[in-house]
Amino acid sequence: MRIRNATELDLPSVEQLLSASDLPLDGVRESFSSFIVAEEAGEIAGAIGLEAFGSAALLRSAVVSSEHRGNGVGSRLVRQLLEQADAAGIEEVYLLTTTAEKYFPRFGFNRTARSAVPEAVKASAEFQGACPDTAVVMKRLVGAAARARA
Repeated sequence: MRIRNATELDLPSVEQLLSASDLPLDGVRESFSSFIVAEEAGEIAGAIGLEAFGSAALLRSAVVSSEHRGNGVGSRLVRQLLEQADAAGIEEVYLLTTTAEKYFPRFGFNRTARSAVPEAVKASAEFQGACPDTAVVMKRLVGAAARARA
């Protein structure tokens, strides 16, 4: 399994994975340059994206194909994305989820209130309707902000 930056050629495969998992496509095309993918034997096994808004970012579109779930692909993608966020100077990463609230705490994410999310992040397609208002909001500190709290 190889984790790499996504290319435009990966977009149809990632959109297909997202659709198959009932995840929204809104904003994916516009932010696809910040996606990473897991590839095995020339096939996309998973993907994840990061939309940056200054020192805050939105983790979005985390998806793994049904054939590769439970094999650590998702964990590798999340860890790689958080490393890239740290390297980019991001201090806070947010996410919305309707199904994975119990998955993300292992990476340091904690539930937070929508009102605590920076306005720039709330202006994203995910917050503006791609995800329902009932989606759980989670936050993780990265980079300098995380080190300052340690």
